[in-house]
Amino acid sequence: MYRASDRVDNAEWIERLEEACADLDLDDDACSTATDIFLSEVPDEDRSKPATAAASLYAAALIRGQERPQSAVADAMDVSRLSVQKRWKPLLENAGFSPPTW
Repeated sequence: MYRASDRVDNAEWIERLEEACADLDLDDDACSTATDIFLSEVPDEDRSKPATAAASLYAAALIRGQERPQSAVADAMDVSRLSVQKRWKPLLENAGFSPPTW
């Protein structure tokens, strides 16, 4: 869970998530889930925020049944695909889901 002030403190990242959702043609539910995951796991270091936001978006797309390729999510969030690949499973687990085994 996160505090309401986290939403204000990370408004820039929420805006970037919303833009990436639009670029990837994800619906509002997926975007809202991505925001919730990101805000629940927001890192302290600014340099880690882009990768965490991208991984949150990828995980949310999986949760909402709107899977997109890791490379497409990475491109939309301007991070490397490896950044998404390394971070999405722990975010999914922390959100209470079991990651796929494929």
